[in-house]
Amino acid sequence: MISERPADILSLILITDRTLCKRPLLETVKSALKGGVKAVQLREKGLATRELYTLANELRKMTSDFGAGLFINVRVDIALAVDADGVHLGWQSMPVSVVRGLLGVKKLIGVSTHNRLEALQAWNDGADYITFGPVFYTPSKVGLLDPVGVDALRGLKDEVHAPIVALGGIHERNVEAVLESGVEGIAVISSILSADDAEKASRGLFDKIMKHRPGFFT
Repeated sequence: MISERPADILSLILITDRTLCKRPLLETVKSALKGGVKAVQLREKGLATRELYTLANELRKMTSDFGAGLFINVRVDIALAVDADGVHLGWQSMPVSVVRGLLGVKKLIGVSTHNRLEALQAWNDGADYITFGPVFYTPSKVGLLDPVGVDALRGLKDEVHAPIVALGGIHERNVEAVLESGVEGIAVISSILSADDAEKASRGLFDKIMKHRPGFFT
């Protein structure tokens, strides 16, 4: 599945949260794509279905213009409606096998995981990729999840034979340590959305990825 998509689609994923943006969400996402973001994961809590569909449709057009991917969080119906590249599932979402039956084999299915057992289960269930974290401290997970650390990423690479995308507290100053663990990509929220200049923040991360993963972009 992954081999049918551009090799870089998972290298730098922006997860949306309109409440963190200093400028309108669509404007911020466009700037991030200019800076090097390779996929957008639409995760906007509290939006009615029609609003979510409208936003997803705009993001589909925008990501297509940049040759980037679009994943929809949980909502399989929205993903199908806008022809997104795939769906990202939470740990309590529908089973991967059920979603695969709805999406078919040409769409990607990602699963959020937070420990070794969840990661192994997601891989065994047939996820095309997993996200794993939080790697570092992040305000959004305080009291909910403890940081797993970079060593956990290294250990997981030996057991899970699906692409791993690290997330949680990743920014330009610590991203190199994450990349050195061997993961296929990173996903970020606040380090881009809350930046004064989303394009500059994205480019800073993208340049570090280029340094460590030049083969993604050839």
